[in-house]
Amino acid sequence: MPSFVAPFAWPTRERLPNIGLGSRHPYDDHNIPMPALPSQTASAARLVSRLKLRHLALLIHIAERESLTRVAEEMGISQPAATKALGEIEAVFGAQLFLRTPRGLRPTPLGERAIVRARHMLQDVDRWADEMEAVRGGHSAHLHVGAVPYISARVLVPLVERLYERHHITISLQRATTDQLLDRLRAHELDCVIGRAAVMKGMDELQHEVLYPQRPALITNRRLAQAMAHRAPDWAALAEMNWILPSPLTPIGNMVSELFARAGARPPAPMIETYSMDVIAGLMAHHDSLLSIVPEEIAMDLSRDGNITIVPWTFDWTLPPVSLIRRRREFTLQAEESLISILREVCAEAVGQAGAGSGAKQQGQKQEPGLESGQNWS
Repeated sequence: MPSFVAPFAWPTRERLPNIGLGSRHPYDDHNIPMPALPSQTASAARLVSRLKLRHLALLIHIAERESLTRVAEEMGISQPAATKALGEIEAVFGAQLFLRTPRGLRPTPLGERAIVRARHMLQDVDRWADEMEAVRGGHSAHLHVGAVPYISARVLVPLVERLYERHHITISLQRATTDQLLDRLRAHELDCVIGRAAVMKGMDELQHEVLYPQRPALITNRRLAQAMAHRAPDWAALAEMNWILPSPLTPIGNMVSELFARAGARPPAPMIETYSMDVIAGLMAHHDSLLSIVPEEIAMDLSRDGNITIVPWTFDWTLPPVSLIRRRREFTLQAEESLISILREVCAEAVGQAGAGSGAKQQGQKQEPGLESGQNWS
């Protein structure tokens, strides 16, 4: 199995000189007109014929440095050459892209859109380069995938293994919150995201497919669970205990706050806000006073070493479902479709495993208000 590739960093000036003003394309030298595609408008055909990768690199440098003098110095060219190149770009667009102000160059509304598109196009070039390297290395394709921290290894590990075994497709995996991953997806840094579609408002360029639901589970150190075994739950008292929780701005953090509010208690102020499984496991292994609420399959993963116990409650609410989120495309990418097919498969298996564990846990438990089962901690 290949190792994961390090997360991608957006091209900086260390990467851009390869497509800088000194780079030439065969069409540049021979003035051969680029043929227009049948579906292209006249404006699109003009961009294809006249816009070059070195123009995109220059746009981004100007946006970041706000000075043609600094851009020229960093790209190793003269200022007149940089000024001429910017003029070429503005001639392609038929409008001014930057305003000269006392504080430097500021993009016009058209310039802002051009910068966004330039970033996307250069990201796609990097993706293209990754695919070429993958093929040269004997693989069929390479995908950049984002996943929120609360996606279990029982989903991700078989996904990576089967994708490579069946299709020789490699993956770069990034972990972050859904909103952070969606920003990278929209910037073309990622091909798809395994996260929560609840934060997709206003993102019409994206589409999602629900993969599986997640149920919450209360976890704590084994010793604390034993000490609480015969107590009735007191939400006000629970709020005063030491908690490890994600930020209340995240879907799970917000739902935990709502859980306490529904019980008439003040939401807890956590000892630490984190999504990190390693941090949760390490703290709970050494502190008897910590509690957390995590998705059920994550709780099962954390309880394997015996230091963490799942308190046998089943809450009467569910977490926002896990979804596959990707950009809307006019054309299907076969590598992405292969990933989706295997992802559906492993998610169905993970749901079956979690359901079996949940069914065993609920045997003999009693339904109570506010919880689907159990008013005693045991």
